[in-house]
Amino acid sequence: MSSERRRIVAALSGGVDSAVAAARLVDAGHEVTGVHLALARDTASDAPGSAPGARPSRGCCTAQDARDAARIADVLGIAFYVWDVSEAFEREVIADFLTEYARGRTPHPCARCNERIKFATVLNRAIALGFDALATGHYARIEPADPATGRGPTLHRGADPGKDQSYVLAMLTADQLATVVLPLGDAHKDEVRREAARRGLTVAAKPDSHDICFIPQGSTRAWLAARLPARPGRIVDGATGRILGEVADLTGLTVGQRRGVGLPTISSDQQRRYVTAIDVATATVTVGALTDSEVTLIVGGGAQWCGPAPGVGWRGRVQVRAHGETTPAVLTDVGAGRTVLTCELPVRGIAPGQLAVLYEGTRVVGSFTMDRSAPGVAPAAVAADVVRGVSG
Repeated sequence: MSSERRRIVAALSGGVDSAVAAARLVDAGHEVTGVHLALARDTASDAPGSAPGARPSRGCCTAQDARDAARIADVLGIAFYVWDVSEAFEREVIADFLTEYARGRTPHPCARCNERIKFATVLNRAIALGFDALATGHYARIEPADPATGRGPTLHRGADPGKDQSYVLAMLTADQLATVVLPLGDAHKDEVRREAARRGLTVAAKPDSHDICFIPQGSTRAWLAARLPARPGRIVDGATGRILGEVADLTGLTVGQRRGVGLPTISSDQQRRYVTAIDVATATVTVGALTDSEVTLIVGGGAQWCGPAPGVGWRGRVQVRAHGETTPAVLTDVGAGRTVLTCELPVRGIAPGQLAVLYEGTRVVGSFTMDRSAPGVAPAAVAADVVRGVSG
């Protein structure tokens, strides 16, 4: 983190991470202004329409979170504002979430929020108001630009492997990285909680948010069912093509899911069944063994690079879920709105709509949204068929 005094907007979610991040900036001598984002107006468990006795929300933008954020700013002695970005959030995140699920895909709303709200709408507003940077409590590191080599700032994994959040920041560009500050990149979670307690911050023991913030009661399928028409379908065995049953609503199912499909999770041959594909056009949910979802070819679009775009032949590692393992991979096609990646080992449970994030060591190279995948080490002909399926 630069020793130069800067004017920084610190995004205060009301949680312990953003609180300590802001506190560290104040200690470093920066001029810090706390901002809480009003993302959606119906996330609190006591919001109109919430079921009586509903469990407390574990989202990250409730009325209680706003109050906690204000108290944090007061303890730190910094200015505090609430920025209402709910219209942009509704348009860019919630509408996208509904559209993707209606297409049989599995979106990642936190990554979409980072891409289109926190590090676009909010960052742009901060810069327009004369601030130098936006700070958040994400666990990831930014290494500064190197004028001697001409290399721009780079994004890296956080020091705490259990909390690393570089996956959901992989859409940040080099220009954005130059105006983003991540004070917790070298921290571990238990250290952050102890620091918060020492500073007298009442959120020191506040639980982390786990739910999607606009679905604070945790049931994505119930939330979707209240907003999208039911789509009944058939359940098909991927190995035999045999129809196994029916599903009342395939909306909200995802590749890799085992429970809640509408069939016994154990088949007659004692094999666990998992969703391996969802086809909205034919109203078909395909199920099979876990190994049936293994792929080595991943095709997607919407690539975002954290610096210069890698070329065909790039080798590194890919991560296909927020807290998953990485797999060695090679970039076999890039450009014309698509990215094709060949994994050197099989990857399971690829869900269209999720992110594939590319790494070189700890450095984040970039990301793309996965659209299609194919099993086996696909020859060029198969790869071409998959690519045509995406572009068509």
